[in-house]
Amino acid sequence: MSRYSLVIVILFASLYLAFASYLPSDHAPPTSAELKYSRAHSLSSEYTFDPRDGWQTVNISHLSHKYTPRASKAHKVNKTPPNSLSKVFANPAKNAINGIFNGLKGTGKTEEVSITWYTGHDLLNPSCWENSVWAPTDHSFACAVTMDGWASKPKCFQFLELCRTEKKCVFVRVVDSCAGCAKGSKHVDLTKGAFAELADLSEGVVTVAMRLATEPLDWVESLWGPKNRKGW
Repeated sequence: MSRYSLVIVILFASLYLAFASYLPSDHAPPTSAELKYSRAHSLSSEYTFDPRDGWQTVNISHLSHKYTPRASKAHKVNKTPPNSLSKVFANPAKNAINGIFNGLKGTGKTEEVSITWYTGHDLLNPSCWENSVWAPTDHSFACAVTMDGWASKPKCFQFLELCRTEKKCVFVRVVDSCAGCAKGSKHVDLTKGAFAELADLSEGVVTVAMRLATEPLDWVESLWGPKNRKGW
């Protein structure tokens, strides 16, 4: 091989490695469906969120968290009164149209819930399956809900629409139980990817509006797990 040919080979190899470094080592490039469902969506173009509408920032400490002890740190929590969150779904007919993602749309009554995020080994062995070969990753759009005491809590495999404002909503699927969530609390523990679409990870705990959602027509297993409820 000539010196010129060797330089060309090295150049192309370097370009390939540089490009490959931007992709997860264990994950193919995202499909169009993955990109669509892993971005926050808007319910209406007419809603304008404003801190003067009742939102405020408060500091809390000694927060018991399922994953990493955080008692020594203070967390900022964005809190909103019920009358402000109710505006998120003020126009059900219009919002249902705007919320459609090929079959996936929010529906039904809303309620306030607290959201946090989890990661690492806590993602393994989601309890909604007995013997699942799948587990969510930080990039999945899945969640765990309070294990005990929340009488009306969403059931395994149901889809939820969570909205921080009318312009910032995500869809997630219930795949696990949150053993560390306070008994009786309305608590939804999200994967990092889902939480990050609604708030900065450093915020820790955020109050949002939640309602049930229908199932999508196009299925993305990397985001929601196996459609088969046996876990394979």
